[in-house]
Amino acid sequence: MLTLKEIVRPIEPNLAEFDILFARAMHSDTPLLDKIVKYLIKTKGKQIRPVLVLMSAGMFGKINSSTYTAAILIELLHAATLVHDDVVDESDMRRGFFSINALWKNKVAVLVGDYLLSKGLQVSLENKEYKYLHMGSEAVQQMSEGELIQIKKSRTMNIDEETYLNVIRKKTASLIAACCSSGTSSTTNDQSAVDKMKLFGENLGMAFQIKDDLLDFDVTNKTGKPKNNDLKDRKFSLPLIYTLRNVGYTEKRQMLDILKNHNTNKEKISFLVKRIKEEKGFEYAENRMNEYKNNALQILSGFPESEYRNSLENLVLFTTERVY
Repeated sequence: MLTLKEIVRPIEPNLAEFDILFARAMHSDTPLLDKIVKYLIKTKGKQIRPVLVLMSAGMFGKINSSTYTAAILIELLHAATLVHDDVVDESDMRRGFFSINALWKNKVAVLVGDYLLSKGLQVSLENKEYKYLHMGSEAVQQMSEGELIQIKKSRTMNIDEETYLNVIRKKTASLIAACCSSGTSSTTNDQSAVDKMKLFGENLGMAFQIKDDLLDFDVTNKTGKPKNNDLKDRKFSLPLIYTLRNVGYTEKRQMLDILKNHNTNKEKISFLVKRIKEEKGFEYAENRMNEYKNNALQILSGFPESEYRNSLENLVLFTTERVY
C-alpha cells in the first residue's frame, strides 16, 4: 500500500498553496483566537478532505481559485465540527494532542467552533461561490442531524444496523461527499459527473467511518484516542450492533447492562470485546466496509484514467487498509 505522501504527490504543489490560503483564512486579529487557530493548524490531521476536493477537481480540469475556495470552506466546516464534537463528547484528546476544550474550556471551544464556521461562510461569500454554501450547509445540517440521532439512540441503548448506517451517512459521509462534489463542480459543469463524484464520496465516507470504528478496538492504539473509547462512551458501532443481533436474549441484556452501568470497568469492557470477536463482529463490519470500498472504486472506474483518478483509487485503499 502506498503512503499518503505518495498518494497526494500529483497535488503536492496545490496542497502547499492550500495551506497558505487556509492559514490566511483562519487568521484573527484577536490575540487569544489567533493563538488557538495557530494551535489548530499545528495539530492538523491528514487533510483528507482538502485532498479529496483538489483531486476531484483535477480529474475534470485545472485546479483553480474556485477549487481552493471549496477546499477552504470544507476544511473550516470540518474543523468547526471537530471542535464542537470534542465539547459534546467531553473529549480531552484529538489526534494525540489536547483538545481545545481541554486547554481553554468549553465556552471558548464553542466560540472557536462558531468562528471557524462563520469564516467558512465568509470565504464563500467573498468569492461569490454560492454553490459551495449550498453544498456545505447541507452537509452541516446532515452532520447535526446524525449527531442528534446518535445521542438519542445511545441514551435508549437501541441502535440497529439501519440506524447506524444512517447516522454515519449523515455524520461522516455527507461532508466527504461534499468534498468530491464541490471539487468536481469547480472544474466542470457536467452535473452527471458532479452527482457521480458525490456518490463516490458518500461510499468512501461510509467505508472511512466503519474503518474508524474498527480502529477504536485496535490494540496498537495509534488513533490518538483511548482504546475502546466508543464502548466507554456507549456508542454503538457496527461490530457491537452485529454481535447484539446474534447473541441470545439473556446475553444481550448482560452486554447492554455493561454498556449502561459498567462502561468504565476495564474487565467488563474486555469481556465485550472478546464476545464481539468470538461472534465475528469485526469480520462482519470489515465485510460491510469492503462493500462500500468496492462501490467507490466501481464509480471511479467509469471515468477516464488519469494520475488524479489513480490517486483517488489509492486513497480509497489507504482509507480502508490504514492502521491509524
